[in-house]
Amino acid sequence: MTRFTYRGLVLLGLAVPLLAAPAAQALDFHGYLRLGAGGADSGGKQSCFQLAGAETKYRLGNECEQYAELELGQQLFQADNGSKISVVGMASLYNSYGRAPTFQGDNGNVRLPQAYAKWSDIPQLNGATLWAGRRYYKRHDVHIADFYFWNPSGTGFGLEDYRLGGDLKLSYAFSRNDNWGQADQANKHDLQLGGIAVNPGGELSLGLSYIQRAGQVADAHSGWSLSALHEQKGVLGGRNLFALQYGVGPGTGLGGTGGLVSDSGTRRSRLVEALDWQATREFGGQLMLAWQRDARPDGGQTWWSAGARPVYAFGERFKLVTEVGVDRVKAADGQVRTLSKFTIAPTLALDKAFWSRPELRFYYTYARWNRAAQQAAAPGSALAGDGAFGGALSGSSFGVQLEHWW
Repeated sequence: MTRFTYRGLVLLGLAVPLLAAPAAQALDFHGYLRLGAGGADSGGKQSCFQLAGAETKYRLGNECEQYAELELGQQLFQADNGSKISVVGMASLYNSYGRAPTFQGDNGNVRLPQAYAKWSDIPQLNGATLWAGRRYYKRHDVHIADFYFWNPSGTGFGLEDYRLGGDLKLSYAFSRNDNWGQADQANKHDLQLGGIAVNPGGELSLGLSYIQRAGQVADAHSGWSLSALHEQKGVLGGRNLFALQYGVGPGTGLGGTGGLVSDSGTRRSRLVEALDWQATREFGGQLMLAWQRDARPDGGQTWWSAGARPVYAFGERFKLVTEVGVDRVKAADGQVRTLSKFTIAPTLALDKAFWSRPELRFYYTYARWNRAAQQAAAPGSALAGDGAFGGALSGSSFGVQLEHWW
């Protein structure tokens, strides 16, 4: 195991006695679980399809790992003024298909993505929360692609949701690193204003992220990003998200931290549209449209993506889930890479709704890509000439997957 993993396990061990201590409130237990097995039509284990240069992939029938998150939360104290002190710890477990989970090298890992304390509902701070530690912080994502397009998570401290009047809330967070995989650290300041009522059922959130120059990194630069997110509730029984983002230098992480040696000539613009719908009890789904332009001294690239996952329930316990996704990347050399993917998944469930879990899926996935996508693919990956499908420009996979959250 890595040094970080050992440290994470030690922290979790120290946190468990606190989490299990008697308190006024019961222990909170939340989690996420994704288990499965799959194969490829060419033989061997399942190989997942993602286009080089695309930020993400459409995930139904296109996930090649076991993954779990287990979160424990405990309120330790409640003051007479109503404020509360709590602690939260989360362990995550990951292992790729076809590997024995020995948790050594590439054979799985155990992490501690969250371990923090918070003092919430403080009257003197207009109901705000003070927090410190490592946490998932104000993340926004599109589920069908697992695309966290605005994610300022990290290790640090902050003041969250200070009420300015009405529904307006101001938040500030300072962090040093986004996640365990970040090689070099830089000071990141995140300022957000949420709860801006712009229309009936609609709310706007604005964010500014500033990354200081990392003095320990040669040729490092500072950077910044701006994000604006509009959420419209009640659309077809669901909601609509529309986001605009722009970043410069290390700010091209758009909430996270981008390359620390990137200068002001490196810029990223992004547009994301996501619609969740539950038009009837039987018919729900999610749609995503994304556009991203990276401008760099080498000319940069442009990524377009469009996909949808419609779900129809034929009964209380059976759904038919399908997903289609198309990605296109125009690279700096002018080459255009394309990938199209389709999945059909008969699904056993406990409820008809799109967001209900658990679900047990039996899936078949088919994908096609062009020669430029094959040439740009990482060695050994599904699209590569030395991957599961050899020199072919199409392939399919099949399998079974259980997904649950609580």
